[in-house]
Amino acid sequence: TLIEELRERGAGSITVADRSGMGVTRRVMEEKGVFAMAPRMGFEALVFDELPADRWVMAQPPGSHWQRGFAIARPVLEADAVVQTCCLKTHRFGGHFTLSLKNSVGMVAKQVPGDDYDYMQELHSSPFQRLMISEINAAYNPSLVVLDGVEAFVSGGPDSGQRVWAEVVLAATDRVAVDAVAVAVLRYSGTTPEVMRGPIFEQEQIARAVELGLGVDGPDRIRLVTADPESEAYAGEIQEVLGRG
Repeated sequence: TLIEELRERGAGSITVADRSGMGVTRRVMEEKGVFAMAPRMGFEALVFDELPADRWVMAQPPGSHWQRGFAIARPVLEADAVVQTCCLKTHRFGGHFTLSLKNSVGMVAKQVPGDDYDYMQELHSSPFQRLMISEINAAYNPSLVVLDGVEAFVSGGPDSGQRVWAEVVLAATDRVAVDAVAVAVLRYSGTTPEVMRGPIFEQEQIARAVELGLGVDGPDRIRLVTADPESEAYAGEIQEVLGRG
């Protein structure tokens, strides 16, 4: 497992943390068995929604489209390394797709205790939603991103939609590269008009992330590395989609 791999590579304390946008986070984590696995596998389970006010840090990147900035969980900023795990999905609520960049929304408070301002209401009602998603990522740097695309939503999402077996797992240190390749996989599988439209690097989430210097600036900067001939053939087809723009 990923936890065991991190242990083997010398990780000390490990925390698995989340904030769910589609349900009560503690209940979701319970249903997924996170709290049951924690003592058995030796990690701490943390519910971001339950953090007190002093465990949130306000961030406002230069040129941000957030009205007053956003509150990001302090444990993310204080961690020696952040391993981000995400899925391969389209997003019907304005994000267009929810991959590694959008997964970072789960590190931002909906509301900070003692303050009734709703950051998620601002995000999801803004015409700049996709730009704001990328701006969250300027607040931290992941050491590794792992995207589970074995099964994917190619329409609908993030909680329900048309499913396909994309049969891919992506791993990289570059969020922009991960999302660009993941968009290529969605296009290869047949997806929504919004995700199909225009060059991949002109998709607003990706374009804004490039502006902020968060990753590679074009498909020619991405190389897909595989471990077997079958995977290499699949990667070649995805690379072709990526290269078309």
